[in-house]
Amino acid sequence: MAFHDIRFPANLSFGATGGPERRTEIVTLANGYEERNTPWAHSRRRFDAGVGLRSLDDIAQMTAFFEAREGQLHGFRWKDWGDYKSCAPSKTPAYGDQLIAMGDDVTRVIQLVKRYVSGEQTYARPIAKPVAGTVRIAVGGDEVQEGIDFAVDTATGLVTFADAPDAGAEVTAGFEFDVPVRFDTDRIETSVSSFQAGQAPSVPVVEVRV
Repeated sequence: MAFHDIRFPANLSFGATGGPERRTEIVTLANGYEERNTPWAHSRRRFDAGVGLRSLDDIAQMTAFFEAREGQLHGFRWKDWGDYKSCAPSKTPAYGDQLIAMGDDVTRVIQLVKRYVSGEQTYARPIAKPVAGTVRIAVGGDEVQEGIDFAVDTATGLVTFADAPDAGAEVTAGFEFDVPVRFDTDRIETSVSSFQAGQAPSVPVVEVRV
């Protein structure tokens, strides 16, 4: 299996349904209480790229993408239109959006993360597929420059600094990102509704760990 660093056509993923899933193991005890546990540290996302009535050119584009990935064999990038920024959907990513680390004068390589906060609970999601050219970084509140002060690996989401951030300095980031996925089927079915339009009712994709 390989990962192809190419994004599923964004015009075809727009309107797709899907989102995060968790795996929770629940045991009901004799007294009616429950014990709940999860083997997953991180959620996994599923989407359905199925499209309704579209031009035959769109259907051909989807088929070509599916064939080039050889069905489920190779992964690819997916734009989750509901969650693809470090900030709120209505805003533009800024360098202060996400706290990704605290400087310690030693660590030069830091993973991009997005934090989901509700009440006192926070989930830190590793971001492995940032979009090239969108990553902004600040150290101690001062923005630093990509290519001079840091480099971003868009295949892993790792940020490498030229010099380790100072101890106690907040390292923050803003970015856009994709989800690494694969097709969750080895078959797609299309139909031609007219001489100019067709449809592919169901094309499931699932996030892969990278």
